[in-house]
Amino acid sequence: MKYLKPFFLATDIGFIVYWVVTFFQLIPKSAAFKDYDNPVIIAWNWSFFPLDILISITGLYSLYLYKKSNSSWKSYALISLVLTFCSGLQAIAFWSFSKDFDITWWAFNLYLMIYPLFFIKIFTTENKYEANIDGISKQ
Repeated sequence: MKYLKPFFLATDIGFIVYWVVTFFQLIPKSAAFKDYDNPVIIAWNWSFFPLDILISITGLYSLYLYKKSNSSWKSYALISLVLTFCSGLQAIAFWSFSKDFDITWWAFNLYLMIYPLFFIKIFTTENKYEANIDGISKQ
């Protein structure tokens, strides 16, 4: 959790800030992605809202559970990591198919895709190891 906590805080609070800024239309057009004012693109962008908020809820809740020494924090953290990867993947896939490359938006979404992979690997390897200690095989 020592290394995961800063990622969760940055990502989960970042999502909440992004959606507040988006709701109040505070992103300058010069910083927005291509066709940001297109109704279809607006709908596409807002389609991420439930996913991103679920990521924030599960990530922040896992931090809360960890602080309370509740071992179920790991399950919520893993859910948050997998959903974070999916959120980044969906955005990158869309922009790839539409042949739209903006380094700023790509960087944010590649971050969402890449950082969870390191922790997912740790969680899944750790779970196998813990299961084998208990004599239970998960394979």
